[in-house]
Amino acid sequence: MLSKILNIRYPIIMAPMFLVTNKKMMIEALNNGIAACIPALNFRTTKDLDNALNTIREKSLPSGLGVNLIANKSNFKLEEQLQICIKNKVNFIITSLGNPKRIIEECKQNNIKVFCDVIDVKHAIKVEGLGADALIAVNKRAGGHAGKMSAKELIAKLKLSCQIPIISAGGIGTKEQISQILNYGAIGVSIGSPFIACHEADISTAYKQACVDYNATDIVMTNKISGTPCTVINTPYVKKVGTNQNIIEKFLSRNKKIRKWIKRFTFYCGMKTISKSAFGSTYKTVWCAGPSIQYTDRIMLVKDIIKKLTTHKN
Repeated sequence: MLSKILNIRYPIIMAPMFLVTNKKMMIEALNNGIAACIPALNFRTTKDLDNALNTIREKSLPSGLGVNLIANKSNFKLEEQLQICIKNKVNFIITSLGNPKRIIEECKQNNIKVFCDVIDVKHAIKVEGLGADALIAVNKRAGGHAGKMSAKELIAKLKLSCQIPIISAGGIGTKEQISQILNYGAIGVSIGSPFIACHEADISTAYKQACVDYNATDIVMTNKISGTPCTVINTPYVKKVGTNQNIIEKFLSRNKKIRKWIKRFTFYCGMKTISKSAFGSTYKTVWCAGPSIQYTDRIMLVKDIIKKLTTHKN
């Protein structure tokens, strides 16, 4: 079980959420029996990341601290981020995108677990061969960059092809669902969206309230905003701009000579829009979230969200 691997009370990871996860959330999660993972990209500088991890270490229990690292070549700070993780003796790293070989090799030497995001068997086999300690099975109900299979189907296929443990990510918002996922063969779960509407988050109250007011049916997949498919709340602005690239955007994206630069520019502009939406008031409202916001009925403390996830309904 994940609880044993990370020495935590419950087999739950508070998933790394771009712009949302912060030090306060991490400390509360770790002190209330679950693991928690923060994206390195949530910090402007590697010094900020270092200071944050040091603070979290000082104010929380020693087990379950994780960092999410982007492994592809676009992350120019990867080596620095990795060394800071080692320096602060994080318990695990979740890798997203790219080849995690370098991260796995370094972590093996420093007793740090590496869990790799996967959406299919092909990538899972690859990271298992590189020495990953577990798979984060990202299903089609995940927030952000979702997979294409249901939790049940993905876990079943991974169990047939891989020997390392599986942690399921996507669509989970109740203790009953956690039990079901464990029955499918996963050792634990990674949960993100239900934690967006927490008092400890520094995002705008409007973003948090949207997670209360909107439902699973209001979540749409779009590649319009950042050029990369991701799930967002279908706000009036998202409805206005649409969720698919127009003819010109598609043409530019397919042009081999300029595709890389167009993709980077689109991603940069999209992330700026998402960032402004998360922390302030703007007519360009783009809020990232997954279908599991349907289980959010009010803004709560992190400890109360954990209690809700670990207590059966009467």
